[in-house]
Amino acid sequence: MGWLETLIGLPAETRAADPPSEERNVTVTQSREDFFAAMGLDWNSSASDIVVTADSALGVPAVLAATQFLSGTLAGLPLGLYRKTRAGREKQSGILSDMLHYAVNSETSSFDWRKQFFQSVFVHGRGLSYIERGPSGSPIAIWPMAALKTKVTRRDGRKFYNYQGENNRNVTYAATDVIDVPFMLKSDGLTARSPLMLGKDAIGLAVAVTNYGSRFLANGGVPPFAVTGTFQTSQAMKRAANDLEGAVRNAAKDKRQALVLPQGLEIKPIGSDPEKSQMIETQRFCIEQIARLFNLPPVFLQDLTHGTFSNTEQQDLHFVKHTLKSWVEQFEQELNLKLFGYRSNRVYAEMNMDGLLRGDFKTRMEGYARGVQTGILQPAEARDRENLPFVEGSDKLFMQGATVPIDGDGVEPPAPTPPAVNEGSDNAA
Repeated sequence: MGWLETLIGLPAETRAADPPSEERNVTVTQSREDFFAAMGLDWNSSASDIVVTADSALGVPAVLAATQFLSGTLAGLPLGLYRKTRAGREKQSGILSDMLHYAVNSETSSFDWRKQFFQSVFVHGRGLSYIERGPSGSPIAIWPMAALKTKVTRRDGRKFYNYQGENNRNVTYAATDVIDVPFMLKSDGLTARSPLMLGKDAIGLAVAVTNYGSRFLANGGVPPFAVTGTFQTSQAMKRAANDLEGAVRNAAKDKRQALVLPQGLEIKPIGSDPEKSQMIETQRFCIEQIARLFNLPPVFLQDLTHGTFSNTEQQDLHFVKHTLKSWVEQFEQELNLKLFGYRSNRVYAEMNMDGLLRGDFKTRMEGYARGVQTGILQPAEARDRENLPFVEGSDKLFMQGATVPIDGDGVEPPAPTPPAVNEGSDNAA
């Protein structure tokens, strides 16, 4: 029994070896390179003949920026535990709350776990983690799982995860104990699609353009050229080609602008230079294509070519409403399903998207002021969110205007009614 099996304490039925082959049994894995290699195919080769892997794709700055930005943003959102009550909801404390907010196990903080989890989603197409449960069945720790070492199996209608741990020991986990967030599932409901493989042509083009630019600059900014002239023998032609190539490199190294050619020889460029081939425009197009892969506005990949003050702000809202919100909801529902079961709906985990404003002090203060003045927030609630101490009298709702408590304690008494005037008196007009 491996260390992971001992630590997690799986029951015998979930540690069983692979089941016997049945017609209803289906097994898939995230890594299919061996299968394609056996068929004589290159599964991750792009249209530009660039082999796209996770490492080569992350070498493209736009891909690295997209994965780091999305995973870091999702990991940085506050994750809390709440319970539904008749009066609303109450924030919970305890082992599970601390695990989600601070550290998921003795080795990994909650931020590091979520960042690694979503990096796997956006690189390999799937994020996986195992839930360790105590004797009572309640979660006590969460352990990351490598997506490329996990096989997803369906037998008798149930889903299982076969994980290859230390010393090549396989451990089978039930689906109820595995947090699984795929980037996109295929029709079988088991295989996940990786955004890097879906966009391998766009990423391969970006790699090819970068390689071309590197070779161009390494050659001193001189494009490939051909030498024309009269040569007596093939050996003379080779010597002339080698001499001219060396002369060009030496001229670039010494920063000389002129070359002297023997009489009768002429240099003609082959192809086109980067400006004529629109290399800069191609790189910008690659950034836009990669932004589409991750459903990100280009501004978040540091592309401000078409950015203005107004549309950049709108792109910020677009990201929150149409990209971040969907990932937050998918992660929250997967957490609640696997941590509490599909019949539990009273206790739930939720990400607070207000955490995006942590670095925007002015906007936070304006929001608190508006909430307090309209009777939505108590001053004590606003102070609690800013980690400020409680102040006596701040646990009441106020309304803008007279700024008095709306429970009636601070309402001014009505003005006294003046005495009636007797028409028959001497004071009558």
